[in-house]
Amino acid sequence: MAEIEWEGVVGAGRDGLRLDQFLAEPLRSRARAARLIAAGLVEVDGAQRHKRHAVRAGERVVVRRQAPGPAVASGPQPAAFTVVFEDRWLIVVDKPAGVVVHPARGHEQGTLAQALASRARGGEDPQRPGIVHRLDRDTSGLLVIAKDDSAHRRLQALLAARELRREYLALVDGLPPARTGTIDAPIGRSRRDRLVHSIETDSPREARTHFQLLEAFAHESLLSVSLETGRTHQIRVHMQAIGHPVLGDVAYGGPARFGLERQFLHAARLAFPHPVTGQPVDVSAPLPADLSAALALARAQGSELH
Repeated sequence: MAEIEWEGVVGAGRDGLRLDQFLAEPLRSRARAARLIAAGLVEVDGAQRHKRHAVRAGERVVVRRQAPGPAVASGPQPAAFTVVFEDRWLIVVDKPAGVVVHPARGHEQGTLAQALASRARGGEDPQRPGIVHRLDRDTSGLLVIAKDDSAHRRLQALLAARELRREYLALVDGLPPARTGTIDAPIGRSRRDRLVHSIETDSPREARTHFQLLEAFAHESLLSVSLETGRTHQIRVHMQAIGHPVLGDVAYGGPARFGLERQFLHAARLAFPHPVTGQPVDVSAPLPADLSAALALARAQGSELH
């Protein structure tokens, strides 16, 4: 029989809670509790129960430890990432391009969420434990991920209150008409192509993006971009909408210069008050090698023409 991970007796103050709710605190994740219940690893007075079972005062609940699965010789490799900051409540990682954040159609294995499954928890979706926000597969950079339900809720509240600052570096085609600006244009799935998003949509959702010019080159501009909202492909859609698509972003009209094989978009900085301690967390991630090489070529080309 599997080793016991946790056991306890239901107190009077918790009488009537759903089983998964009751276990959310000791297991630090309601989603994980639901997975263990579904796997038959939870017993109430010696019997397996559904996650919706209402616990009663005096019942003894036992959670057994999940046995490790068999070694797999082949198949999808674990997702790569670099830890930038970590404590008992959260983890900030630098995600390389090519890594999918959580399982989705066509990307069921090898995701960041799966690679962090033993360390990150929280949230209602068992497919994306701990995930607070996401990055596109071919966008590199920083993500914050919760380690339990409480941290997840608080990080989501910071995101909703726009206290979680997300700054990106983007190399775009052309020169914007101003050194700073705000793009305020609702975004939704394109009415012309359901595989992309657009400001031309039948399902608009509020979206605001701020940008600042960092460097201007011969035919490109390096921008610092920050998100006020977080819609799917928001920066890519908004830069296309103002006529300055992100270089390498073929889905949104960005020219593939300087050897780029993906969009020049990197989540370079995250800054927020810690969801538990309140202390400032401010972390940065340098440009990866492919984007650094492209930026060097843009600078060299620009200097040749001046």
